Amino acid sequence: MTGSITTRRGFLTVAGGTALTALPLPAGQGPHDDHPPGGSSDGGQGGSGQGGSGHAPDAHGGINGATFRGGAGVDHTFNGFDPRTLLREFDLGTTSTGPDGRTVREWEIVAEDREIEVAPGVRFPAWTFDGRVPGPTLRCTAGDLLRVRFVNRSEHPHTMHFHGIHPADMDGVPMIGRGIISPGEEFTYTFDAEPFGLHLYHCHVGPLAEHIARGMYGTFIIDPPGGRPPADEMVMVMHGYNTTFDGEGNQLYAVNGIPFVYMNDPIRVRRNELVRIYLVNILEYDPINSFHLHANFFDYYPTGTRLESAEYTDTVVLGQGQRGICEVRFPHLGKYMFHAHKTEFADLGWMGLFEVVEP
Repeated sequence: MTGSITTRRGFLTVAGGTALTALPLPAGQGPHDDHPPGGSSDGGQGGSGQGGSGHAPDAHGGINGATFRGGAGVDHTFNGFDPRTLLREFDLGTTSTGPDGRTVREWEIVAEDREIEVAPGVRFPAWTFDGRVPGPTLRCTAGDLLRVRFVNRSEHPHTMHFHGIHPADMDGVPMIGRGIISPGEEFTYTFDAEPFGLHLYHCHVGPLAEHIARGMYGTFIIDPPGGRPPADEMVMVMHGYNTTFDGEGNQLYAVNGIPFVYMNDPIRVRRNELVRIYLVNILEYDPINSFHLHANFFDYYPTGTRLESAEYTDTVVLGQGQRGICEVRFPHLGKYMFHAHKTEFADLGWMGLFEVVEP
């Protein structure tokens, strides 16, 4: 890692220009890089979304909320992935029909070590699935036969452990079945897709906390046989970066790989259209995480294994490995913040904006 940041608060107070700051991006100032189709052009800091006064930041800063210093951002091209794209990206694999008439769905997933820029000028030596954090969102339908060819091109031993129901020898843990996949080796995990719902996968090699904290995780969706109602679907994986490698906490927090990315480029959704968020918490070194949506409520389906909503709320709290589906319709135009309802997590990157537009 470059730089000399050693504590969480150091990211908020360090004098250099390569880290987080308590000074806000002034209202109306645009982001540093290009926008994807449908993205906002105001950097998520001006207009109705912030409700700010447009005042220049004072010496203490923070009146409009934290962001990267001067509105800077990371180099998505260097990273090889863009959270704005990952948000709505689902990997359906390659399909064929088995002799029993079932759908056979296959993927190849590669473990590789990759340095990624997690804050401006701060690079993190990640361990990844397919060169990105989080790994690809694998999607299938209940009853499919799944084959996941896992190739380890990392310098470290890894596995793929899927949450779901499957035989013990396909569980991706050391000393059971194939066990650890050493560097240069590969293995194909084969199992049925069950139960339907929102799941995840991650490496299960010890020390487990380090393998997860380094980036070895992704989302695994099993759709119910009849599917779900049409919606604008997106995935949000909540996680953090322990850039000091001390195992005592994270210096950055994010959804989908990069802090603050959806503040600089709000997620555009259509008024009154059903929005479905597949929400996963894989945060290491902190006991809980949370998701809070401003000025709106959502139906919440824990683990997605039931088709009936369990709660109508604006906030959910999740331990590591917990996940759920949030369904919401935005009745009003404008920008609406979402973030961890843990202030420090939000100040250190886990916050964003929805921008609601006319259909």
